[in-house]
Amino acid sequence: MLSYPRKPIAHWHSLVEQGLQKCTQAAREYIQDFQEFSKNISVMLGRCQTYTSEYKSAVRNLALRVERAQREIDYLEYLREAEVCTESEDKVLAEKQVQEAEEEKRIRTLLNASCDNMLMGIKSLKIVKKTMDTDGSWMKDAVRDSPKVYLLIGSRNNTVWEFASIRAFMEDSTKPGPRKLILTHSWQGTGQVIYKGFLFFHSQGTPNEIIKYNLQKRTVEDRMLLLGGAGRALAYPHSPSTYIDLAVDEHGLWAIHSGPSIHGHLVLTKIEPDTLGVEHSWDTPCRSQDAEASFLLCGVLYVVYSSGGLSPHRITCVYDPLGTVIEENLPNVFFPRRSRSHSMIHYNPRDKQLYAWNDGNQIIYKLQTKRKQPLQ
Repeated sequence: MLSYPRKPIAHWHSLVEQGLQKCTQAAREYIQDFQEFSKNISVMLGRCQTYTSEYKSAVRNLALRVERAQREIDYLEYLREAEVCTESEDKVLAEKQVQEAEEEKRIRTLLNASCDNMLMGIKSLKIVKKTMDTDGSWMKDAVRDSPKVYLLIGSRNNTVWEFASIRAFMEDSTKPGPRKLILTHSWQGTGQVIYKGFLFFHSQGTPNEIIKYNLQKRTVEDRMLLLGGAGRALAYPHSPSTYIDLAVDEHGLWAIHSGPSIHGHLVLTKIEPDTLGVEHSWDTPCRSQDAEASFLLCGVLYVVYSSGGLSPHRITCVYDPLGTVIEENLPNVFFPRRSRSHSMIHYNPRDKQLYAWNDGNQIIYKLQTKRKQPLQ
């Protein structure tokens, strides 16, 4: 067994002290280094805070500049849009004025017939015949130079009586008797007219169908649907079966009906008789309420009103699409007092008279007229 010499305790104590001294020295160096590091960190953090504050300030300034720039851009955009809107409004207004001028020119062309008369009064009344029927219509062809007279009895029927002349119509004993024409469709109301050999009427059972009937061939020549609320309400409350009233004057074929609203105003429509196309429509200021009939003369609508009973039958609304006749320039036009309202009043442009039906009486009204003001 080997043996090592034993060292004294003082030796080992010296070694421990040396180790402790080294450890203490290392700790001091570490603490010093850490303090230096901490100092550096503190300095750097201070610098960072300064930089952060400057950065925040710069960011705020930048945000303010961006916001100001955005406001300026928005303002410039507003000015540009306002200019565009102004130009657009001016363009729309100019286009509207052009359209109105073209429309006025078209209407003047449409109603440019050799007719310049306006109604001034009822000159006389003649009862041509009396039947037992309260409602009905009678007429002559508004255009053709024919002496034939047509009688349509009732507000719903399909039988037309054709008389050879007004004399034959007045005298039942005249030979030969009237010709009986049975239509393939029944009419509704008392607004029928005969124009160039065709009977135009509102077809019964339909709200707004107009039929063009060939009396010679006894066949339906054509038909149309009249729009604009036609057929929803009576045209004249005092004529309780007429929803669409047809009329003829020097300008051609027309239709009158009540507008879609309750107690609405009358709507006037110009119809092309050959094709049954709508040429133009006007919303008139004439009320449907209390109206009993209307007619056209030289393109002007005259509406007859009555409050019923023995009250006077008076024209209190006049509508001229061209504006040459205004109500204020007309005298008070009264019809001779009758016990009942008129079932129909239609103007015949060929003989310049009104054909009317009142309480079974077939009446002719002769008219007093004067020249209209010329168009400017």
